[in-house]
Amino acid sequence: MAENNQNAATGNTPVKPKPAAPGAAKPAAPGAAKPAAPAAAKPAAPVAAKAQPSTSTGGGVYKPPVDRPDPNPYKDSRLSPLGSWFQERFYVMMPVIDYLKKKEVPQHRLSFWYYFGGLTLFFFIIQIVTGLLLLQYYKPTAAEAFASFVFIQQEVPFGWLIRQVHAWSANLMVMMAFIHMFSTFFMKSYRKPRELMWVSGFVLLVLSLGFGFTGYLLPWNELAFFATQVGTEVPKVAPGGAFLVGILRGGEEVGPETLTRMFSLHVVLLPGLLMLVLSAHLLLVQVLGTSAPIGYKESGMIKGYEKFFPTFLAKDAIGWIIGFGLLVYLAVVFPWEIGVKAEALTAAPVGIKPEWYFWAQFQLLKDLTFEGGELVAIALLTVGAIVWILVPFIDRQASSEQKSPLFTIFGLLVLAFLLINTYRVYAEYGW
Repeated sequence: MAENNQNAATGNTPVKPKPAAPGAAKPAAPGAAKPAAPAAAKPAAPVAAKAQPSTSTGGGVYKPPVDRPDPNPYKDSRLSPLGSWFQERFYVMMPVIDYLKKKEVPQHRLSFWYYFGGLTLFFFIIQIVTGLLLLQYYKPTAAEAFASFVFIQQEVPFGWLIRQVHAWSANLMVMMAFIHMFSTFFMKSYRKPRELMWVSGFVLLVLSLGFGFTGYLLPWNELAFFATQVGTEVPKVAPGGAFLVGILRGGEEVGPETLTRMFSLHVVLLPGLLMLVLSAHLLLVQVLGTSAPIGYKESGMIKGYEKFFPTFLAKDAIGWIIGFGLLVYLAVVFPWEIGVKAEALTAAPVGIKPEWYFWAQFQLLKDLTFEGGELVAIALLTVGAIVWILVPFIDRQASSEQKSPLFTIFGLLVLAFLLINTYRVYAEYGW
């Protein structure tokens, strides 16, 4: 036992110490306990090393420093003082501008169809500007609507021009939308991955038609009054149609409440919906790019590519200038008539018809004169619209970059239906 005490004092602990006596379980002296375990000093060093950084950061888990990128990487670029001023405040837009500079548009023999989408947007912008100007003088009540309409036409400086431009730009916007839709269809630009671009475009067309329908009554003249009465009568034969007609009319018949409903739809609800869908559509156009017809790239029919910004946009702007010239020409040479103030008790004039973009549907209703024909016409138009909007998901051949002649024939039949029936109404009633 004396030998064990001597080894403990000198620090020479044997590898296998002998078990101590029961009476010696307690440590002999407090000072001898520290040198008795030299092996415990070795792991103490790394623990202390790990704790060292945590003490410098105030305790807790050690977090290595992070190299964060400069939030404005364009601050050192060479620009004019004015350009630098804007860049310093709107530097987050620089990647978008760089993306537009890198985006390219294919050039081929059908490239001119690409410009009709921009023309549709241009005429919509004209609608917004002229509509806001007309709102300064228009009064949406049955007692004052027609009088304010005449006041704009005859008393407000250049009010006649603003009203005519507004009316013609609405018609040209719908026409450009139809051309853009069919050009997109026949070039099969709806194919994967642009299905949602096609769906949003079709929704924009429907909203544009809604603009025409709701704005038709606002002048509160005789022709618009009875045309709205006929137009809102048709949905009654469909299931739930009477409820929809009640919402549009605000009552059983077309009256002052109908004017208020149409006005609120025309200047509040439809513009808000259209702006949301238009933003999504334009975002998809920028992200997915411009599509070329099937087989053009493989057969070498693409002549090259041009920059979207500024080359394509500059050409688009030229189209806008031409469109504006056409708009002013139509407004001056072919003005829309004022008409006669609407009176609900008077008889409907002969030759009541809707706007030209509803003529094909109007003629279909006239053709199906048998009992229940209106319901059949509504069903055919509804099913046709559903199939039309689902074409990208049905046409699997186009999504596989293969030609789909059946869908091309389907598109030709739809186009023929619209053109032939529109001409039939024009031949019977005139413009």
